Amino acid sequence: MQKNTMAIVLIILGIIVLAVPILGVIPLSVLTGLGVAFLGLGFIIAGFTDREVNTGLGLLEIVLGIISLVLGLGFILNPGLFSFVAGLLVYMAGLFLIIVGIVATFTKAGGSRWNGVVAIIIGLIYLIFGYFISDPFYLGILIGFWLLITGILMFFQKD
Repeated sequence: MQKNTMAIVLIILGIIVLAVPILGVIPLSVLTGLGVAFLGLGFIIAGFTDREVNTGLGLLEIVLGIISLVLGLGFILNPGLFSFVAGLLVYMAGLFLIIVGIVATFTKAGGSRWNGVVAIIIGLIYLIFGYFISDPFYLGILIGFWLLITGILMFFQKD
């Protein structure tokens, strides 16, 4: 019963986010920004601690920490930056899926050439979404569809 309740909540959230796409982007941007900012703070603290043991490692952690902190604050304050980075990562994932799909198609990796064809198709879809996701509106739509589809699949999934 708990699974069905969660499925219904996901479906409702998916419909809400599809109706107002920015409602899916802002919380995700803020939560991701907080995580990345805390990661940056952790890197900075670890960098100052490790600087005494290994100067190069300590400085590297401090630089990564500053970059993470700035990026995290950017995500919190500007959902557009989050959308751009998300689009870039989705675009890269699409390229990787296409490469893996081509390799799988020609080598029968995974037992069937169709696995490679499916990976190529999904990779092309990722490329299309990666191109459009730089706009927070389209990222919100993608998040809404993801919530909706996950909820529907969870609802019909057998225990």
